Amino acid sequence: MKSFDVAIIGSGPSGASAAFELSKSGISTVIIEKETLPRYKTCGGGLVFRGLKMMPFDISSVVEKEFYAIDTYFSQKHPCITTRRKEPIVSMVMRDAFDNLIVEKARNNGVTLLQNHKVVDITFGETQTIHTTEGDVTAKFIIAADGALSPIAKIAGWKETRTIIPALEYEVEVPAADFERLSNDARFDIDAIPYGYGWCFPKKNHLSIGVAVVIKTNKKINLKEYYAAYLKRLGITEILKEEGHGFVIPVAPRTDFFVQKNVFLTGDSAGLADPLVAEGISNSILSGIQAAEAIIESQLDPEKAAVLYTEKLKTGILPEIEKAKVLSYHFYSKKSFRNIILMKYGQYAAEALTDLFMGERTYPKDYLKSITKKIKDAIFF
Repeated sequence: MKSFDVAIIGSGPSGASAAFELSKSGISTVIIEKETLPRYKTCGGGLVFRGLKMMPFDISSVVEKEFYAIDTYFSQKHPCITTRRKEPIVSMVMRDAFDNLIVEKARNNGVTLLQNHKVVDITFGETQTIHTTEGDVTAKFIIAADGALSPIAKIAGWKETRTIIPALEYEVEVPAADFERLSNDARFDIDAIPYGYGWCFPKKNHLSIGVAVVIKTNKKINLKEYYAAYLKRLGITEILKEEGHGFVIPVAPRTDFFVQKNVFLTGDSAGLADPLVAEGISNSILSGIQAAEAIIESQLDPEKAAVLYTEKLKTGILPEIEKAKVLSYHFYSKKSFRNIILMKYGQYAAEALTDLFMGERTYPKDYLKSITKKIKDAIFF
């Protein structure tokens, strides 16, 4: 039976980043992955600069395109707003290559990778016994980095308290003229779908196009129908090749806790995507690093590690998510409210959002008061 200090279940940005961080401290670590790497992962693949800055090594070998400008269409009634920066606002990656790069860096530092090991159950105790399809693995700590569906959270006893939204993404090959026309900038179209947005992310030789409903609604929304309408908005009338994937994104964190039975939830399993834009890679990387740091700083003490990880989340990611959640509700469900602001402050709003992508600012604490004042200024002046 293989034994380790830490078992990380899942090899995405969260799990792989946690493994790399642990490897620097000499803590014996294993990544347990149910598939063979590199494996396809449904994702728009937009790594914003705040996430790129967290990477402890060069990732240029897996970056397909870099964009120093973003086009945002807040609605069909408003003109396109473009923001520009000296550093890449978003770097386009394919998740199979990106995730595998981080895993390989961790392996080079001594982390063990077990592929084609699907976890079927866990026996909990002072040491956790992880039962997989290829045999048992024991570890003192488990980091659950197994994504939005997170079977590990279910096995460990968590009930579902996250807010989960639907999304649809296609890898699309189009004629050369269309690709040339659409490949110059990353693009967001707010209201391309009710309560959400569409995106067009150019990759090396194809487009990643999708739609997502960002806030929870009881209304039934046909994602395929709005995706088809979004293609028309983009001016795409011919598709050479198309491969679609439906997926879900947790945009509000668990409301109970993030550690129990020596299992640490990170990334989507914890529900840490940004509620305003549904971007999850950067917080996945950060939460993976923070879980690893907590275990390292505790000197493998489970109680101390749980407290440390929770404190790190409460002083960093969680306050930002809470503020973004309220802003997201007003932004997507109060369209008239939003459009009054955008008529006068659209460029300011786009610049502020870009600053968030760049990691140059946080969500403001008193934005509702500030927005109310701006509405009055917009109406009366």
